[in-house]
Amino acid sequence: MGRDASPRGLVGRSLIAALVFAAAVVPGWTLGGLAERYTGSPLLDWLVTGAWAALAVRVLAPWTSYRRRDAWLGLIPLYNWYLVCVLGWRLSLLPLRDWEPREDELWRARWLTGDLLGYWRADPVPVVRAEPARAAARRPR
Repeated sequence: MGRDASPRGLVGRSLIAALVFAAAVVPGWTLGGLAERYTGSPLLDWLVTGAWAALAVRVLAPWTSYRRRDAWLGLIPLYNWYLVCVLGWRLSLLPLRDWEPREDELWRARWLTGDLLGYWRADPVPVVRAEPARAAARRPR
């Protein structure tokens, strides 16, 4: 997407958020159900479902102003589904944001004006590759 992106409508954003939720939760339910069927342990079902949701939170967190360590919150039953919903809703609006960036993101965030008043944009940090010390030492002056 270019820099002139416009926000998605409610239907498009809701559809994307629902697909993210389904991709983040349904495989965990399936794997948990299989684990319970083979072992007979409902506790293992909850553990597998929670671990899958925690993995989804860990993957989605950096894109949506959460930290990777918030994946530990993904292990809490029922709260993990709420957290996946929040992350999916935020992810569905990217590259624009309707939430305020964290303190450590403010240096690269911009408050948009004009037609996009009320939105933020935080572009990814450009990757700068450092030259190895030997290559820099061999360079003629």
